[in-house]
Amino acid sequence: MRAITVQRNGGPEVLEYGQAHDPTPAPGQVLVRVEAVGVNFIDTYFRQGIYPSKPPYTPGTEGAGTVVALGDGVTSRSVGDRVAFADGTGTYAELATVPADRTVRVPDAVGSDVAASVLLQGMTAHYLTHDSYPVQPGDTVLVHAGAGGTGLLVTQMAKGLGARVISTVSSDAKAELSRGAGAAATLRYTDDVAGRVRELTDGAGVAAVYDGVGKDTIQASLASARPHGYIIAFGAASGPIPPFDLQQLNSHGSLYIQRPSLGSYVATPQDFERRSSFVFDGLADGTLRFLVGASYPLADAARAHTDLQARKTTGSVVLIP
Repeated sequence: MRAITVQRNGGPEVLEYGQAHDPTPAPGQVLVRVEAVGVNFIDTYFRQGIYPSKPPYTPGTEGAGTVVALGDGVTSRSVGDRVAFADGTGTYAELATVPADRTVRVPDAVGSDVAASVLLQGMTAHYLTHDSYPVQPGDTVLVHAGAGGTGLLVTQMAKGLGARVISTVSSDAKAELSRGAGAAATLRYTDDVAGRVRELTDGAGVAAVYDGVGKDTIQASLASARPHGYIIAFGAASGPIPPFDLQQLNSHGSLYIQRPSLGSYVATPQDFERRSSFVFDGLADGTLRFLVGASYPLADAARAHTDLQARKTTGSVVLIP
């Protein structure tokens, strides 16, 4: 098969396209012929070595495709099933192995590009708005990177729960996308974000900040929250958040802060089923809309990473083997 291999940690240039051995499903796994691959910021963290990785390896955990073989003991899936997943192994490839119980059947009406890239972001948006800080009717929340794939979904889910959403974006086009998802107001990163948030909330601040940007936005996030507000630092698109004095949580009004991960929120089959079903049911009934903003051939994975990290993309990013 053809695949992307990382021989050493580094920049996008370490993503090498070439031949690789076909994987074999272990007991409990299925082998999937990949039709589309979801590209996420976490892939760049592993590539750079920010998160531990052991080159050489094929990156990627998310994708969609057709089951072509079953490992021993698999009874919940059949050859020919069309599935999506966010817990695959080496999905930047034409073939990938996935635990059978971490796949979800894809409705006929959902395209492979959407199915491949919505699950991780959709389940992340679900736990952020339903668990990390359960949005309440009448809340105002701040969503950083409001035109990104996760940001657009967080905005839709928060609004669906009765919240007013303020988002941050980097351009007029992204502001339009964010407003289209339901944001009541959009701010630029170059604005006095905390000051504008205070103006928009009559000085009160927001109930929660959903911050997937990290280093560049954390101080504005802290200054934007109301007393007893929540800072949910779920990503680091601009780089990891530097260590800071927890006394700041006191001085900003006894704030709560969390650094969550999807894995802990889909640790049980029941949680995975609940969150994945919410996402695909929402796509099917139209209550959730999802934008695939950029699609690249698998061989151009380096360009996809470059554009993603430069914030040139909107919505989700996919690779097509």
